[in-house]
Amino acid sequence: MSRDTSTRRTEEKEDDMTELQERAAEPATTKPTPARAAARRLGPGSAAIGLPLLGVLIAMVAWWLITSVFHLVHPASLPPPEDVFQALVENRSVLLEATGATTLSTVVGFLLSTVAGVLIGLALAASRRVERMFSPLLVAVNAVPKIALGPLLVVSLGWGQKPILTMVFLLCFFPIVLSTATGLTTTPAELAELARSLNASWWQAFRKVRFPAALPQIFVGLKVAMPLAAIGAVIGEFQAGEAGLGYQILQFNGVGAYSTSWAAIVLIATMSILLYFALVLLERLALPWVRATTSSR
Repeated sequence: MSRDTSTRRTEEKEDDMTELQERAAEPATTKPTPARAAARRLGPGSAAIGLPLLGVLIAMVAWWLITSVFHLVHPASLPPPEDVFQALVENRSVLLEATGATTLSTVVGFLLSTVAGVLIGLALAASRRVERMFSPLLVAVNAVPKIALGPLLVVSLGWGQKPILTMVFLLCFFPIVLSTATGLTTTPAELAELARSLNASWWQAFRKVRFPAALPQIFVGLKVAMPLAAIGAVIGEFQAGEAGLGYQILQFNGVGAYSTSWAAIVLIATMSILLYFALVLLERLALPWVRATTSSR
């Protein structure tokens, strides 16, 4: 009897171990958190809009507490949000016109830097000699403080759009160059081997394999460069602008209208956010497979 009992226990242990191994082999399922459950109930569209608005609301409440309740900073340094909103309403015609000028400079400069940055990145990725020859120069140009070039650009290019667009270009082209060159030189090995096995030409491999595989990395550089383009436009308007939000900030600061200057800063931030998320939307439409293959968020 004792021998049969021990045999039965051994078999039961083996069955238990087999069951545990089968459970371990099954894909793990995570219990949804309350936030995820709420997001699923609201839907992806509501979460995509509601969560950013919630973040803005939290920032506004913190701003109000710092300036209006606890008075931690001087109003000249950071006016209360209600004063900034009132200044925005009172000067809306001037500020909205300036927003249009700054947005145009930002978008045009960003597009120019995108075209040039992608082409330079292609050249660096195509030839190691070209990369070794010009990479130090690109790093040197990127390391120069751009605000120090402002007066020189005014002297050489005059007032108006030319120095502003040049400033935008200088600020945001380097991330695009770097991301393009990195994406084109890090093609997955299995894709490159597949192209070789199909006897694809250089152009076919580039068009069908290398460039599509590099697009996620290129969009990373574009998303880094977009806020820099707005910064470049404002710096250019500080130095050589005759319109735009940067020019208006200088004008309102000169007469002590600090709330209106902060209203212009809020508009710059809003413009940058909208342009950035427009680029994110473009990435999702152009690369629908990226979210499905790289992240579960």
